[in-house]
Amino acid sequence: MPFMEIAPVTLESRHVRLEPLSESHLDGLTAVGIDDALWRWSMTPMRHRQDMAEYVAAALADQARGIALPFATVDRATSQVIGSTRFGNIDRGNRRVEIGWTWLGRNWQRTPANSGAKYLMLRHAFETWGCLRVELKTDVLNQQSRNAMLRLGAKEEGILRSHMLSWEGRRRDSVYYSILDTEWPAVKARLEERERKP
Repeated sequence: MPFMEIAPVTLESRHVRLEPLSESHLDGLTAVGIDDALWRWSMTPMRHRQDMAEYVAAALADQARGIALPFATVDRATSQVIGSTRFGNIDRGNRRVEIGWTWLGRNWQRTPANSGAKYLMLRHAFETWGCLRVELKTDVLNQQSRNAMLRLGAKEEGILRSHMLSWEGRRRDSVYYSILDTEWPAVKARLEERERKP
């Protein structure tokens, strides 16, 4: 069984670079991330630079505990920080990981940035770590995110009712998706085809 070495790594595709998240990314994340529309379905509001600083600090604390591997998402053409994503809920024993906590500045939504980042992370999970399963989840009301997961080739598995409390106190139902190692070759081919498009 391959050993899942959970260590900061830079991943690069045609359109995006995933850099290990650090405090040096704070200004770039703040510049594109203080936008109420981005956080509508989030568990945490992001209205001030301090909110973003706490977000980065929490991600790095989870990394130090070995349960997350966060990234800053960078546009390769401009080297501008455009968002963030991470591996979380890392379960070495069961060779399982979740991809999530993903957001992109409004100008980079519905561009190859999201699928490019997911391709890099799925490839790393399945081909470097030897994962058997990659999970994704979102608020059941977030139809845009749900559609994006289906476009990746993930399979919808079910809904966890009253799974989380949102920052304003709403009881959130979470819908789970997954991709298995046996499904990865077909998903990979589809994502690589998308990467080749301009």
